[in-house]
Amino acid sequence: MATGRTHRPATRSRGIPEATVARLPLYLRALTALSERSVPTVSSEELAAAAGVNSAKLRKDFSYLGSYGTRGVGYDVEYLVYQISRELGLTQDWPVVIVGIGNLGAALANYGGFASRGFRVAALIDADPAMAGKPVAGIPVQHSDDLEKIIQDNGVSIGVIATPAGAAQAVCDRLVAAGVTSILNFAPTVLSVPDGVDVRKVDLSIELQILAFHEQRKAGEEAASSDGGVPAAAARSDSADQGPDGDMPAVMPA
Repeated sequence: MATGRTHRPATRSRGIPEATVARLPLYLRALTALSERSVPTVSSEELAAAAGVNSAKLRKDFSYLGSYGTRGVGYDVEYLVYQISRELGLTQDWPVVIVGIGNLGAALANYGGFASRGFRVAALIDADPAMAGKPVAGIPVQHSDDLEKIIQDNGVSIGVIATPAGAAQAVCDRLVAAGVTSILNFAPTVLSVPDGVDVRKVDLSIELQILAFHEQRKAGEEAASSDGGVPAAAARSDSADQGPDGDMPAVMPA
């Protein structure tokens, strides 16, 4: 099986918008569930509902892949699973290193969804000498002094940072210098990277703050409704029609 160093996904060269790329994992998750139930075909409406998007947006997204479905039949589930997996680069093995094996890093190491989606945890790295050699998820933790050698020996191009915020930039710099070109950042800080390096940031506290905003807004709408204002359900109808696939993509499909 090929490794992550031998191939880069062609989504950008094919002109697929970033917003569409961000929705492809949602479609793949829904399609995989259908495949596991031996469902042979699915309509755009059914798949859109399962993925949490509207059907017009789904059909537009699939047009970038060259998939238009068959009128009256829908989309072939197995072919779409293959097509999206290929577009996302999931038909090969992607070795990943996780740096920072605290509570979050250990939880990520134990997450079974990585392997099932083509991401092999090649190494766990931590700066604490007391952690060196300790197995986490069956993988012995290695000291950060060996980071560069670990990257080279395993052909790693994707790194996951789960360190405290104060250490994240230095770790990022070392990963990039060692040849890592894609980083998933769980540290609560913004990373500075050179051109050609992609960073995806996951900040759970920010997601909770956004949910708190929506809860506060709903409470205000309900109060206005009880006072004779616009009903809360009507006020929310526009966003409900759009589904949860707007400008903020899902950061990690379950």
